[in-house]
Amino acid sequence: MSAATPLRYLSGYPAHLVAQVRGLLDSHQLGPLLLKKYPAPHAVRNDTALYDYVSELKARHLRNAGPLSKVAWDGKLQTIHKALGTHTTVRRVQGGKLKAKREIRIATLFREAPPEFLRMIVVHELSHMKEPDHDKAFYQLCCRIEPQYHQLEFDVRAWLSLIEVTGATLWAPPPAA
Repeated sequence: MSAATPLRYLSGYPAHLVAQVRGLLDSHQLGPLLLKKYPAPHAVRNDTALYDYVSELKARHLRNAGPLSKVAWDGKLQTIHKALGTHTTVRRVQGGKLKAKREIRIATLFREAPPEFLRMIVVHELSHMKEPDHDKAFYQLCCRIEPQYHQLEFDVRAWLSLIEVTGATLWAPPPAA
């Protein structure tokens, strides 16, 4: 990889951090470093398990937020929306009342990620239930739910850069029980 190739997932980070990741990529050390730090993938394999996982986090940290109608893995997110997760609210009038249905979709790429990466993306999407914009209040909420949020987000972005450059996802799904 040449130094001129941009690492788009790290575009907002300081140049010295991007240079460190680029150096690790060039020396083929980023993958082993991530595997050492995050040795195994999570066990959330289907939409039902994902819904339960997200609902448990929501119940623990965002009790007053509205209910979730749907949580699902979505294979089209990265290619169509250029997103890793989405949070949508659809409002409909039913019998003279305004009803809101909230959905969270997580890119299927995270099926093969470690539990910390799944938690980071879920915390991000859940935080949008209270804070719609990526502002100071949003990131404060993310950090309240997951104190290591910023480090996890950086590590996820480094992992995405590794995938973009090498195609390696690193973690294999756990064996079927």
